[in-house]
Amino acid sequence: MKEKILSLIGPFFSLASPGAVRGRLSILIYHQVLEHPDPLRPEVPDVSVFEWQMQLLKQHLCILPLDDAVRRLRSGTLPRRAVCITFDDGYADSTKVVLPILQRFGVSATFFIATAFLNGGRMWHDTVIETLRHFSGDWLGLSDSLGQRFLTGTIFEKRRSVRRLIMLLKGLSPTIRDAEIRRFAAPVADRLPNDLMMTSEQVRVLHQAGMVVGGHTATHPIFTTVDLDTVYAEILQGRLMLEDLLDAPVTLFAYPNGRPFYDYMDEHVNMVRELGFEAAVSTTSGVATRTDDYWQLPRFTPWDRVPERFLARLLLNYTKTHPDVIRNTL
Repeated sequence: MKEKILSLIGPFFSLASPGAVRGRLSILIYHQVLEHPDPLRPEVPDVSVFEWQMQLLKQHLCILPLDDAVRRLRSGTLPRRAVCITFDDGYADSTKVVLPILQRFGVSATFFIATAFLNGGRMWHDTVIETLRHFSGDWLGLSDSLGQRFLTGTIFEKRRSVRRLIMLLKGLSPTIRDAEIRRFAAPVADRLPNDLMMTSEQVRVLHQAGMVVGGHTATHPIFTTVDLDTVYAEILQGRLMLEDLLDAPVTLFAYPNGRPFYDYMDEHVNMVRELGFEAAVSTTSGVATRTDDYWQLPRFTPWDRVPERFLARLLLNYTKTHPDVIRNTL
């Protein structure tokens, strides 16, 4: 029955995603693929899930490297059923887990790297997750200025508290956020992992394997929480480090967190364009068409864990043209 449903869904992709000048490009977002399921993060796919997702994409869609897809979209030569695979941040499983699967299926992906976390760094939200993983108390309290407590007695309470903490801290300035995290992570600081992110050599391995590497700033700040000079320095620093590392131009960029109006504004779009990037991606859902803003291309998160729903949701995403973007830039 499952195979029959999948076979019925597949042919509709050619109708929903015509090629050439009417081409529609769907860009998928991933961050990590885990070797084993994580009870604290059930939304993150593991190897078994990612493998069947890649199998379905290979069977029903035309997987392109993002830089090639952007050029074809511009020139009106995009093939039907076009899709790109992207990974954000620069996790070590990109080479350990993801790359072998991509190579097995003969497909390419784009990896947007936040360079400050290479070689033993850790992103702030991972510090939150790993702190709660190792925390042994029944609740974790924030400082008096924030005045909140989070239950941590069971795995289910920890899972809920991880989501709530990250949402709360995400909107703070990096200085205040990082100070708060250092305070509550201190009791378990010596137990937190330092191998979550890639090394410089692993980034080179991706590049040498034919994967596309894009910019994602240095420290991954949400642009609306810092000043313009900081944004400019972050974008440029991340790009220059990658270009020096790979001895190759970096032409694609991904906005940290990536929601238009909330996480970046028109001045940030203009900045990315003026710095010479050929295209940039957001995290608003939908498909890119030839007339869209190439510095605000939409991306789609494939979070379904059932093959039929995964394909159906991807098919639905192809119908979402004219995604939310910031208008009137420049």
